[in-house]
Amino acid sequence: MPQRVYLDNAATSWPKPVEVYDAVDHYQRELGAAAGRGSYREGAIVDDKIRRARQALARLLGGVEPRQIALAFNGTDALNLALHGLLRPGDHVVTTVVEHNSVLRPLRSLMSRGVRVTHVPCSAAGVVAPEAIARALETDSRLVAITHASNVTGAIQPIGPIAEIARKHGALILVDAAQALGHLTTNYRELGVDLVAAPGHKGLMGPLGTGLLYLRPGLEQEVRPLRQGGTGTSSDHDVQPDSLPEKYESGNHNVPGLIGLGVALEWLERRGPSVVRQHEIELTERLRAGLQAIPSVVLYGPTAAADRVGVVSFNLEGYNPQELATLLDSAYRIQVRAGLHCAPLTHRALGTLQTGGTVRMSVGAFTTEAEIDRAVEAVAEIAAAN
Repeated sequence: MPQRVYLDNAATSWPKPVEVYDAVDHYQRELGAAAGRGSYREGAIVDDKIRRARQALARLLGGVEPRQIALAFNGTDALNLALHGLLRPGDHVVTTVVEHNSVLRPLRSLMSRGVRVTHVPCSAAGVVAPEAIARALETDSRLVAITHASNVTGAIQPIGPIAEIARKHGALILVDAAQALGHLTTNYRELGVDLVAAPGHKGLMGPLGTGLLYLRPGLEQEVRPLRQGGTGTSSDHDVQPDSLPEKYESGNHNVPGLIGLGVALEWLERRGPSVVRQHEIELTERLRAGLQAIPSVVLYGPTAAADRVGVVSFNLEGYNPQELATLLDSAYRIQVRAGLHCAPLTHRALGTLQTGGTVRMSVGAFTTEAEIDRAVEAVAEIAAAN
């Protein structure tokens, strides 16, 4: 059987740094304590490791205050906290057609409670123009919610200009950084972004079941917690504490996941996010050029690799996306994602909604040139046989 080629890093990065596996195993076998719940040695070690993970996230976001980062169970959990915690009946939200269902579905739910939502279109390459955001904003708009990079086209959105426009209109901006954090070197603090949500298991190289929400200082007064319960603090009161980050972190943390995430962040810092970014740009250019040379392949998204993250969506004439993905796995052990990628409005904009979406190949920090070449050769062979 051919060696496995994993090109689904936009869903979850794999493999992880070996240190992540070791750290999770060490926690399970040697520590085993809950966070913030024990005064014994192992409990203190766990608390220190989570504190360091939070500090590493703060550095990655641009030197924000660590206490302003709420640890979540995934990116969807963080986005739900931001949207349901912030928005009230009568609020107006500007979002876009390039969003993931983790934004679209909470907003749809909030619409039934009196929140108004405007969806801004994108270009043929999947890019949202700042001017389109400006036109959609109203005098009393509360929030702009936008992904930093599309999980379908890979298109990087102009977050800086959009954040500036939101500020001028008195609106907050929430960035879904699921496909950006760990891939792009962005100082969200300098850009003036109010809220950033992301999972830990994609570009941050951590385990599943981890995530974060950054709240600009002061916003904790406006964002309500969605969960109430034990925090290990203020245990003599039956009301949720207002202190950060405990306000948003009721219940036991996913400690093995967060310890693994902390080690992954240390690995990312040592390697250098800019080094990882350059590696992914080179692989994306190689992948896109190889697929473009196949006459029956239709590509989507920006042409330049520097304008996108390491996500390449395409279709092959004569195959629906699921058929091609299944064939790539069964015959070549090349693992990709097929379908709508939880972004139906993006596919409607691309004209691929009714035909089942696209095939998506996504590179990661450990993807090699040889793997890219194998994937391109497999698609070319399938195309030639059709």
